[in-house]
Amino acid sequence: MKPANGSIARKWLYFLHWAPQRALGPDGHLRDDRFLPPVPHRRRMFAGGRCEIAEPLRLGEAAERVSSLAAVTPKQGRSGELLFVTERQEFRQRGRTCMVEEQDIVYRSGDGSVSRDPATLEDSAAPKPAGPWHLPFQPAETLLFRFSALTANAHRIHYDTPYCRDVEGYPGLVVHGPLLALLMLEPVRRNAPARQVRSLPHRLHRPAFAGERLLADGTHGDGHARLRVAGPREDRHASAEVTFT
Repeated sequence: MKPANGSIARKWLYFLHWAPQRALGPDGHLRDDRFLPPVPHRRRMFAGGRCEIAEPLRLGEAAERVSSLAAVTPKQGRSGELLFVTERQEFRQRGRTCMVEEQDIVYRSGDGSVSRDPATLEDSAAPKPAGPWHLPFQPAETLLFRFSALTANAHRIHYDTPYCRDVEGYPGLVVHGPLLALLMLEPVRRNAPARQVRSLPHRLHRPAFAGERLLADGTHGDGHARLRVAGPREDRHASAEVTFT
């Protein structure tokens, strides 16, 4: 993996905060932490983000992450009022800002009722690729568990099936948003190994679930590539546009 591309993965695998068990709420996330909104019975989902790479993070050198609150935006969704919180993170080495990431997290207030997702997870044909770069992918429950461990993510929607179905109302375990972002980058790494990623704006449209037949595919032009994750139910679970240096 080229250094700039690898930096995107490193920011999710390093700088981790392992909170004590007593600090976790019923959903597995922290009860109280910086940038958490005063929303009762918070339900949390990763909505996407933007990443700009000025220079790659170098292994073996000291680095620091500086986090700040970039924006708080209320919106109205199908399930009620939503609160979008954007957290900005700057990654620095040798006194220089190497990378800036903004993460968009959406919160809604849980009312104790379960809103069933009409999707079913029946085994169906994998989607057909729409671009020259494509990679089939079928995430297993064990993969989601291991990715949660790698990223210190205790959110129960990724590993606790009864909680996921009975409390959050999903038909199965939810694939991590950052994992979908890395999945979209994999065809880039395989088909353009000499190109270094400069920016990665990405968006999560609809949840993908463990066991589904997914497909990461993309088209590329002069200095950029458009990417998506498709599935048997959705044409776009996630989308991104990569620009290269």
